[in-house]
Amino acid sequence: MQKRMRNFDGVPGCSMEAALHILGGKWKGVILYHLFTDGTLRFGELFRALRGINQRLLTRQLRELEEHGLITRKVYPVVPPHVEYSLTEEGRTLHDLIMGLSVWGRGWLERRGMRTAKDEDFDVLKHAAEKRPALPNKS
Repeated sequence: MQKRMRNFDGVPGCSMEAALHILGGKWKGVILYHLFTDGTLRFGELFRALRGINQRLLTRQLRELEEHGLITRKVYPVVPPHVEYSLTEEGRTLHDLIMGLSVWGRGWLERRGMRTAKDEDFDVLKHAAEKRPALPNKS
């Protein structure tokens, strides 16, 4: 499938601009985080995991991540529809970045005496950040 560059009117000004274009927004990093920590997820599971997002916005964010080659969408031909989302090889290359941001965010909150709504185990979070997913061999 041909990848579109629909939101770039031209070449990005720098590599940081390209990265933020692809990962920008409130939800893309959170979606990727849940795919790293929970593995392959159905739409409903993602929707329940993301507090404050509506279905339309989640659908748009998932489509953009798929368009950029970071996640795959698998549709099972059943009624009601069964759709699963998982990371691609390209998406798995973001592991250190996404998990590192999560650990940093946890530390930032703790230094201010704050917590997340979901009571995350910090040791588990740090371990997940250190554990890199296996990438398929290219032969």
